[in-house]
Amino acid sequence: MPPLSITLPSDREIAITRSFAAPAELVFDCWTIPALIRRWLGPADWVFVTCEFDARVGGKWRFVTRGPDGFEMGSSGEVLEITRPDWIKMTELYDMDWTGGETIVTNTITEKDGVTTSVVTVLYSSKEARDGARATPMAEGMEMGFKRLDELLERRPSDRLID
Repeated sequence: MPPLSITLPSDREIAITRSFAAPAELVFDCWTIPALIRRWLGPADWVFVTCEFDARVGGKWRFVTRGPDGFEMGSSGEVLEITRPDWIKMTELYDMDWTGGETIVTNTITEKDGVTTSVVTVLYSSKEARDGARATPMAEGMEMGFKRLDELLERRPSDRLID
């Protein structure tokens, strides 16, 4: 699949679009089931210390990852809306608040002809916060994870949860 693309739908939003050669149900599972999230989200040399996701309205989620140098990055939030396999809307706040406050993250998942497209739109508190996030290597880190997700989606179903 081609790499992700980034657009700026408004002065406070970043939209990240990426397609996957897999059914929408499976892509949705990879965004919401901790055992699968651990397998792909983020760069390969970072490990999950905490990976929790309660995939229901009002459910809480929490991710803490550790880099090769020992630095830990944590984020958490609440699921606001969820419709399997099409839609996830949640809050997100990083422990080290580099994004200017809580964001609203919406993931729209659509499938056509066996290809599923995920559009993750992040709504920031201000244009300055959005521009600050855009200036980071966010896209590169996300694409690293998406390449790992491609590999996971290619595996036989019985191998997806086996390390």
